[in-house]
Amino acid sequence: MKPIRVLIVDDSPVVQSVLTTLLSSDTDIEVLGAASDAFDAKDTIIEKRPDVITLDVEMPRMDGITFLKHLMRFRPVPVIMISSYTRNNSMRTLEALNIGAVDFIAKPRKNIRTGLWELRHEIIAKIKTAARTRIRPYDLFGKHRKRIPAVSIASSDKIIAIGASTGGTCAIERLLGSMPPDVNGIVIVQHMPARYTSGFAQRMDSLFPMDIKEANDRDRLDRGKVLIAPGGWHLQVAEDRKGYYVRLQDGRQVNHQRPSVDVLFNSVAKTAASNAIGILLTGMGDDGADGLLAMRQAGAFTVAQDEATSLVFGMPAAAIKRGAAEVVAPLDDIPDIVLSRLKPE
Repeated sequence: MKPIRVLIVDDSPVVQSVLTTLLSSDTDIEVLGAASDAFDAKDTIIEKRPDVITLDVEMPRMDGITFLKHLMRFRPVPVIMISSYTRNNSMRTLEALNIGAVDFIAKPRKNIRTGLWELRHEIIAKIKTAARTRIRPYDLFGKHRKRIPAVSIASSDKIIAIGASTGGTCAIERLLGSMPPDVNGIVIVQHMPARYTSGFAQRMDSLFPMDIKEANDRDRLDRGKVLIAPGGWHLQVAEDRKGYYVRLQDGRQVNHQRPSVDVLFNSVAKTAASNAIGILLTGMGDDGADGLLAMRQAGAFTVAQDEATSLVFGMPAAAIKRGAAEVVAPLDDIPDIVLSRLKPE
């Protein structure tokens, strides 16, 4: 099998050196070289046609976001963004995912050499996942996005639980964009590091009429509210006489994740049972597969995104294999399917 050919685009000699050594330590990966900016990278991309590019958000002469737009329009290739955390950079990283980047790696805030090596397994796994993804030109994104009228719907009091990982930020945006403003309470686990989920929630809240926020402990799942699990915390659904609310727990990672989709879905299965809908979207690995099965066995209606529209068909595939999904559907069909299940019988 041919190795995955990777080009590193980063203006930091230290990051270039560490990533080159780190990625070259895996026999399935070949580092084609490193470029200090977009203009240096352009010739290498044309000449050597890398399978995956790692791209710094902040670079001289042309920033990573502008370069990414050019790549996605004219020579689509899987890209992993490299982002140091600041509030501005977190929002730009989310913009990059929306443009077409497969995933991102948060630069360690302190010792960059040691920190990147500690992330070795995660970085290599993301490179290998990116190499298997199908990248669409940037101009195609959003062209056929369906928008339904912002009108109220008569519905039951079912809650909606959504889980996603790689490719999930765009998938969630498309899904929420087809929901009415008074939709039933929605709770979301999107695999994302701490400090980035608040930016994701703020971006979603700026786009749609629902009240969308990063969840706090004991927030209530009211109609028209969307709660997104904060990075670094598990989120569970609980119930009292007033209805459903969420609990945050730090706990151990589950399926190498915190927040974990399985933790959310298992709590929904136990608390809401048949009074819930579970949706498992694109993502690497199998987090959420067992939880979606628990939801289905408890009587909930369950949906998995299909392979054709998943950026990474890992989590949905695992759920389908377990028999956890009552329906398997393209992403843009899921809102109508869900809304039809919310109508009173």
